Amino acid sequence: METLDKDLRSIQEVRNLVKQAKEAQAKLAVMTQEQIDAIVKAIADAGYTHREKLAKMANEETGFGRWQDKIVKNAFASKHVYESIKDMKTVGVLKDDKAHKVMEVAVPVGVVAGLIPSTNPTSTVIYKTLIALKAGNSIVFSPHPNALKSILETVKIINEAALQAGCPEGAIAVMTVPTIQGTDQLMKHNDVALILATGGTAMVKAAYSSGTPAIGVGPGNGPAFIEQSANIPLAVKRILDSKTFDNGTICASEQSVVVEACSKEAVVAEFKKQGAYFLSAEQAAQLGRFIMRANGTMNPQIVGRSVEHIAKLANLQVPAGTRVLIAEETRVGHNVPYSREKLAPILAFYTEENWEAACARCIEILNGEGAGHTMIIHSENEDIVRQFALKKPVSRLLVNTAGALGGIGATTALAPALTLGCGAVGGSSTSDNISPLNLLNIRRMAYGLRELEDLTEKQPASQSSLANLSVNDKEQLISMIVTRILAEM
Repeated sequence: METLDKDLRSIQEVRNLVKQAKEAQAKLAVMTQEQIDAIVKAIADAGYTHREKLAKMANEETGFGRWQDKIVKNAFASKHVYESIKDMKTVGVLKDDKAHKVMEVAVPVGVVAGLIPSTNPTSTVIYKTLIALKAGNSIVFSPHPNALKSILETVKIINEAALQAGCPEGAIAVMTVPTIQGTDQLMKHNDVALILATGGTAMVKAAYSSGTPAIGVGPGNGPAFIEQSANIPLAVKRILDSKTFDNGTICASEQSVVVEACSKEAVVAEFKKQGAYFLSAEQAAQLGRFIMRANGTMNPQIVGRSVEHIAKLANLQVPAGTRVLIAEETRVGHNVPYSREKLAPILAFYTEENWEAACARCIEILNGEGAGHTMIIHSENEDIVRQFALKKPVSRLLVNTAGALGGIGATTALAPALTLGCGAVGGSSTSDNISPLNLLNIRRMAYGLRELEDLTEKQPASQSSLANLSVNDKEQLISMIVTRILAEM
């Protein structure tokens, strides 16, 4: 009975929040660009000011990642994202093409439903609020129950700042009683215009099947290919920087390393030198049993955990100070845990004969899981990099950078974002790094430039004259032509 009451309270809360959000959005929709920008700046400033407090809360509540890295994520979600969108025009006339007489006008989508994961709870709230409000939308969050406290605190902090900057009450809201039924009500509510879904595969699929337009993210499973021309020490450093950042909780982080046989020895030596530990076949099998659950999903016991925690869980003896655990692998498949997404400091290691075989292996890994998301190549050979760019089923091919940080646009010039579209191949509605421009519609006003007559193909005069003759006239004309030809013979 208590569970039923909780579901009913959750559903009723969602209805109330959406009603208020719709009323607030109507006020946002008539604000000027300057008013919207002032609200957005206040949100970014508040998120940045409280970045350390929120990072520690998220880490303490979920047990995922490292609070020091979550500070960086919160700074990225507030300051870095803000800097990328602050001058973006999102209100009123976006473009007025006098030559072609077409004008484009920004139209907010309305109320956005924001689904928040437990891996990046505070940073994702800050980021989604910024891009939603920048586009003139209100947002209602469905928090992951395992990160409820830190998510509620983040919303409280940024909402107070937004209200002081003139934001309407109810424009930034969050469920305090999160249940599956309440989230379902949020996603299917008639007044919710769009769902921003970040989280597990099941939740993203639910968003897409809700009947409400959705932008979702599929799983990441990015392989990193170290091509023989690469600067090996730097490539290894970048991979370890990425895989250890917040204990691997960013879905764009590397999940496997692929090398050519000719450079395997040098790559392995460099990984060992920089703190990676290669598991024996027996140890790899032992750890492999903890990576996936019986139902084929990632084991939450390893997500965002340290090497020490994971080793203890699997009863493994590894050297003190080990940064990442690596298992050599030759197979790819749903039942091959090392070939899957592992949001933890664990990597698979594949060796192939040449770059063409490595290319094929990367495609196999991505088609197994993670198609449409991200992959990384470390190479100084621009021709090979180009071949990878032309063939890989990903939305982001990152070159000579850390996957986790490059994918979100922290170390690359991609749009800074914590929601990364995977394109049609990954079951997503877009391949973009999601920005405010994905959260507004564009109304186009177009003047007529041509009339119907201008579209009609004009026939040559002789053909036109003949076409207008009656059957009797045509027969007489043909008879005259034949008589004339015979007379001249």
